Order: sequence, then structure tokens, then C-alpha cells
Amino acid sequence: MNETGIISKISHQDFNTTYQKLKDVIENNPNLKTIAELNHQANASSVGLELNPTRIIMFGNPNLGTPLMQNAQTIGLDLPQKILVYQDEEGVVKVSYNDPLYLKNRHGVTNQEEVLNKIAGALDKITNAAIV
Repeated sequence: MNETGIISKISHQDFNTTYQKLKDVIENNPNLKTIAELNHQANASSVGLELNPTRIIMFGNPNLGTPLMQNAQTIGLDLPQKILVYQDEEGVVKVSYNDPLYLKNRHGVTNQEEVLNKIAGALDKITNAAIV
């Protein structure tokens, strides 16, 4: 786990391909539901500001998230799950998400290791599929 609780990976694809692959992986998983998508670059542009490509997709699985919220309702601040795809100043495309173990500590979640490990494994697989 990173000190900030953020896990970041470098994509081997361009921005649009990375984001589309991520979206496809989530949408093709019957256990996951896309909640929202935000295009921060388009939002910045709408007020005359520039921003490198930056999008976030929010998705969830109530079977996993609900037990966490039953244990510590404040984790609802960080749920549903979010994955950020962005292109930095050097043109490198990155995929970032919150480390579930950081969220465990942040919200004082107890006795939910199995659920947290399942979420951590799923996020790792989802993001790995998007970056290759």
C-alpha cells in the first residue's frame, strides 16, 4: 500500500484505448454496475480551462460494498469504487484507484478481510486488463 492509499499503474495503451478497455471490463462483468462517468477534461473545457485527458468511472457491487458500509458507514464516502484514467504532462497514461486496505484503516472497518481482499483482487485484475 502506498502512503497516500492510491495505487497507480502505467498503461501501455493511449488514453482512449485505456479508458474504453476499462469501461468494457466493468460493463462485461455481471457482478458490477456502472454508476457514473465523469469527463474532467470536458468539464474544464466548458468553463474555458485546459486539462489533460482525465476521466473517472464509478462502479460497484452492492454484495461487497454493503457489508463494508454496515460495518463502517463512513466508507460510503469512498464507495462506490472509482478508477481514474489520466494522461500526465509527459503524455504517460495512468490508471489510479483507492487501495481497499487504506480505506479499511481510514474508516475503521473491522472483520471484513475477506471482502476487502476480494475487492483488492478485483480492482487489480480490472486495471491490469485496461493497461495492456
